[in-house]
Amino acid sequence: MKKIITTLLAIASITALRAQESPKEEDFFKILKVTAPEGTLLEVGGLTTLPDGSLGVATRRGDVWIVENPTSRKPYFRKFASGLHEILGLTYKDGALYCAQRGELTKMIDTNKDGKADVFETVYAWPLSGHYHEYSFGPKIAPDGTFFVTGNVAFGDEEWWRGESRVPWRGWTMNITENGIMQPWATGMRSPCGLGIFDNELFYADNQGDWMGSGGIVHVKKGSFVGHPAGLRWTGMANSPVKLTQEQFFAKIDERRRRDENGRAIKPENIASETPTLLYSMKDQFPSTDIQTPAVWLPHGILGISNSEILEIPDGTFGPFAGQLLVGDQGMSKISRVFMEKVNGEYQGGAIEFRNGFRSGVLRMAWAKDGSLFVGETNRGWGSAGEANEGLQRLTWNGTIPFEMRTVKAMPDGFEVEFTKPVDRKSAEDIASYRVESFLYKYHSVYGSPTINKEALPIKGVKVSADGMKARLIVDNLRKYYIHQLTLDGVRGTEGSFSLVHPIAYYTLNNIPDGQKLTLSEVSTKNSALTPAPTATPAPATEKKTAPVKKTTTGGKPKLVEGQAVTMAKAPTYEEVKGLLTRHTCSACHQANKRQVGPAFADVAKRRYTNDQIVELIYNPKPHNWPDYATEMPPMPQVPKADALKIAAWINSLGIDAKTEAAGEPKP
Repeated sequence: MKKIITTLLAIASITALRAQESPKEEDFFKILKVTAPEGTLLEVGGLTTLPDGSLGVATRRGDVWIVENPTSRKPYFRKFASGLHEILGLTYKDGALYCAQRGELTKMIDTNKDGKADVFETVYAWPLSGHYHEYSFGPKIAPDGTFFVTGNVAFGDEEWWRGESRVPWRGWTMNITENGIMQPWATGMRSPCGLGIFDNELFYADNQGDWMGSGGIVHVKKGSFVGHPAGLRWTGMANSPVKLTQEQFFAKIDERRRRDENGRAIKPENIASETPTLLYSMKDQFPSTDIQTPAVWLPHGILGISNSEILEIPDGTFGPFAGQLLVGDQGMSKISRVFMEKVNGEYQGGAIEFRNGFRSGVLRMAWAKDGSLFVGETNRGWGSAGEANEGLQRLTWNGTIPFEMRTVKAMPDGFEVEFTKPVDRKSAEDIASYRVESFLYKYHSVYGSPTINKEALPIKGVKVSADGMKARLIVDNLRKYYIHQLTLDGVRGTEGSFSLVHPIAYYTLNNIPDGQKLTLSEVSTKNSALTPAPTATPAPATEKKTAPVKKTTTGGKPKLVEGQAVTMAKAPTYEEVKGLLTRHTCSACHQANKRQVGPAFADVAKRRYTNDQIVELIYNPKPHNWPDYATEMPPMPQVPKADALKIAAWINSLGIDAKTEAAGEPKP
């Protein structure tokens, strides 16, 4: 009986412990599959909800489907149109569907009401060079009823890494009326897959690449330049609202066109020792041009690698987040949440993770009539996390409010964090519960950028509101135009002493607001991290000292020796390195056993590198070792060596079996 009681108590203790685990995003937002007819390939390029609640679905293969009763267990799929050219956007207006094909904005109408389109009208056609990368995205309906469409750049022939605008209006946003009048709107886009309307203004999301250190959300004002110089080729045309020319740009900014002794083009690489150019410095270089830096940066590999659809959260859906934005990511198969404010007339704000785990790359989103979110997915030619190449899923909220940072707002002396639920005052008034760092990316013709100029910022004090719903931080050394990473891993909620579902937010500080600053007399300056350790009581003088007994330890994890190839019985587990893989953006491009943007970690392990060799490849990748991958890995010098060694040890553990594998030298 005693043994039974002991067992029951142990089970009860485990159950209680598990009950106290902090909830995860999947505890609030569930991903459901929308079942399509067998044999249907839903490589989704466009989604739109129709007035009757049906869902319009466009695919990259050129089909348009109408899905009736799309939130039911057995939705009905009806083919509305087919034979179009790689549709990458779909919208509904006044009884018609509009889509962006490769070379035109097309209107589709069912005039005889048989459920299929019988009239296809070219609203406006734009030039094509025939390059595979000349994708066209949209349309989005502007507040005045016109349409916005964006065009991808092509790439060079010999210089395959360099974005080019071979024909008008590649790398541009176009504004098109219903009767086919096109007005070039803005340029500087590279791969402008994501479009969205917020606050009656146009925003777009771009991908990392040449001249784009990371993705982000950019306010696209008429006549603005947002960073990529390829589209400047057409600013001399009469209807261009942008007047900056390529000649003016490259007279001040080195595009790094170099050739070797044989006359072959040299691909530009990151230069670690250089004084970098920063995108915001273009405002001073070209004061007569409206240079738009991101309203919100989306740090590469953390909040995505191929940012896509931008969608506002309507009232009555997804609880406390109404009025904010959701941003999809095709490469990481995830959705992030963005909140913005205007400071000195300019948009800025923060971004935070929202929901991971979709089966393929998130490209398009649309709201269902019941308040759930349709998510359209694809990965063909691009690669993405998840086990599938395509898909249509639905994200539902269970009505329970998660403990999250609802918003972060800029203050004259720091930041104010608003929560969705009250915080535990003891943890929230402790400076040790917070960390703030700032960093940015280079502005150069290299593909992507490491994070640079990273600085830990001192936190001087914190003031928690009386209701426990806000915490205001005094932060020194705020830097204009920089990304400020706020980590609140020590803050707990009053309910269950739970930690935040997502404890890290990334705030882009384009302007520091004016206003009243806090005084140190009205904030908590407690910092438990600085509390001195208790001093041990000295032994009495008469006490006989004995030699310390040397304890023998068994089990546990062996220490990793720098440069040691992992042939040990125990190596770090996935759970032990999972946080590092996310924090340092490894999981953006790699999975354990599946080829993604980069090779699987298991394939890296087969190369039999030592730990030190893997660390060196993290810092200085050798893309020629992996010729089958189009996207090259950027240098990652910001990863601390201790973390890199731990990751290397785990990677090596995936392919090691010392007893059965033949000995061999690591490949260079």
